[in-house]
Amino acid sequence: MNDLSYMKQALALAEKGRGWTSPNPMVGAVLVRNDRVVGRGYHQRPGGPHAEVNAIDHAGEKARGATLYVTLEPCNHFGRTPPCTRKILDAGIRRVVVAMADPNPAVRGGGNTYLQDNGLDVTTGICEQEARTLNEAFITWVTTGRPFVVAKCAATLDGRIATRTGDSRWVTGPASRQFVHGLRHAVDGIMVGVSTVKKDNPSLTTRLDGAAGSDPTRIILDTHLSIPLASKLLHQTSPAPTWVVCGAEAPADRQMAVEASGARVVTAALTEGRIDLSALMQQLGEMGITSLLIEGGGTVIGSAFAAGIVNKICFFYAPKILGGDDGIPICRGVGPERMNQSIAVHDLSVHRFDTDVMLQGYLKPF
Repeated sequence: MNDLSYMKQALALAEKGRGWTSPNPMVGAVLVRNDRVVGRGYHQRPGGPHAEVNAIDHAGEKARGATLYVTLEPCNHFGRTPPCTRKILDAGIRRVVVAMADPNPAVRGGGNTYLQDNGLDVTTGICEQEARTLNEAFITWVTTGRPFVVAKCAATLDGRIATRTGDSRWVTGPASRQFVHGLRHAVDGIMVGVSTVKKDNPSLTTRLDGAAGSDPTRIILDTHLSIPLASKLLHQTSPAPTWVVCGAEAPADRQMAVEASGARVVTAALTEGRIDLSALMQQLGEMGITSLLIEGGGTVIGSAFAAGIVNKICFFYAPKILGGDDGIPICRGVGPERMNQSIAVHDLSVHRFDTDVMLQGYLKPF
């Protein structure tokens, strides 16, 4: 086997940490000696051992003279755990193959340089794009201070997310909905508008078939704090919190009532009477939200595109047609006057979920 094959194994290990490592990146590591894998590891939780440490501990004495394949540059600084570079040197590893440099500008390159200065052969850039895609949320957050934002919708072929009465259960099928629960598991936060709460009374929890999942922080846009106090979101038996985002002029008695229910009220800046989504992203990033899934409704999705905060889309289309012009569209609000002012989607890919189709693409680089 070659460097590419072993790095792909490390990437597969890193994927096991999805949904569990934030605000840390997902990292996988494989140790190889004499063309045999002698150690494997991945980062499992914040504050826990890094992937390299787990792989070295797994290998034991077999790590001496081995090659380490790791999906992210080994750390060379003290954080919650000691530097991985020291562990690598102490283990007697002779060569390190790295998929990508640490994107954090404060530490980028330090680990690779330290290992090279201490006589190790360091190769970088193997499966770099795959590694960057794996940690697209971490890269965005650590370089911009803002969360990586995914806009998701489920629509008919004629672009409606609900009928004129607001009925939306269900647009897409079970396979699509299960994939969305996987998206919820993977992100730090999930955001909807208060109109969606009033209409659907959602739980916004993660429910994976046959597997444990982590619930995202539930973030409700509610300028005037009009959320019904009996809403499921305010009474979840979940370790993840609920944040209700409002303007500074929201009534004090409503703030007290919402917080008495167990939710947190977050005051945010307004623009034209609505939550300023761009400013809110900076605020959420400072609060530790590295990734955010926007699930609607149409006004929130339209506002998110208008504010320029969306990094990625996951648009699901079911083989259904409402056939009228009175259903609820994917986006609400004022759009551009000319087609050349539309938002371009890059790196578009198509995925099938039974009879549904999902279009996935990027609006900006990460």
